[in-house]
Amino acid sequence: MESILEETKFIMKKHNIRANKSLGQNFLINDSVVNQIIDSSDIKENDLVIEIGPGLGTLTKYLLEKSRKVICIELDTKMIKILEERFKLYDNLEIINEDVLKVNLQSIIKREKENSNIENIKIVANLPYYITTPIIMKLLEEKLDLESIVVMVQKEVADRLIAIPGDKIAGAITYTVYYYSIGEKVEEVPKEYFIPEPEVTSEVIKLKIRKEPPIKVKDEELMFKIIKNAFMQRRKTLLNALNNSNVFKDKYEGIEILNSIGLDQNIRAEKLTLQDFANIANKIL
Repeated sequence: MESILEETKFIMKKHNIRANKSLGQNFLINDSVVNQIIDSSDIKENDLVIEIGPGLGTLTKYLLEKSRKVICIELDTKMIKILEERFKLYDNLEIINEDVLKVNLQSIIKREKENSNIENIKIVANLPYYITTPIIMKLLEEKLDLESIVVMVQKEVADRLIAIPGDKIAGAITYTVYYYSIGEKVEEVPKEYFIPEPEVTSEVIKLKIRKEPPIKVKDEELMFKIIKNAFMQRRKTLLNALNNSNVFKDKYEGIEILNSIGLDQNIRAEKLTLQDFANIANKIL
């Protein structure tokens, strides 16, 4: 059986294709990593898979074999032609030539659930590293009817996405991801597993979407605004960061709120749990 490296080289040569740097393209050429991504996606025969950035169709081939339907969202028109030619014999593929950030995923999922016997919806993606965060935020904040998201991203970003709030490497996005999902590491991917080699190590992670958030908060939007402002000035104390961004009316109100929920006024954002941020938001209300 032809390896993914041979297959990729053949397709690139046949279509005179080079990876588009401006679109963050790096083609995965390692068989075992592809198998890991497919296995961890846990695709069942009645699942709908939405693949973001399928590129040459390396993962698409396996997703089509396992699922009820695959919807590929691809921005590069050169890749669209390759996908159409490569999978023309499949009747369970839909290709959308669009920027995923502009796609109404809500309506696509609604349509598929109404018109076909779809059980679960899963996202699989080898994301361009320069827009990883906006895509992850879109998938989570739109509260789509998803079971899981399996993505390959830059290792440094992956580790922050699946960290536990309160960890040293946690950032604002850590808290958002934790609120909506349970994250786990699937596999680290060395740079030599790609054509061309990226400058960084990659990592495959899985986010299992929560049925219910892990904490209760009266105003989600306010809580996430507080988290964002706290981490925008993460070198400052939480009190100063939230006072500077007018979350607190003044320092006195800030000290009062922090004291009332048992937080030291010199604490920094990364030391807080998600519950701590929810408590602050609830006090401000």
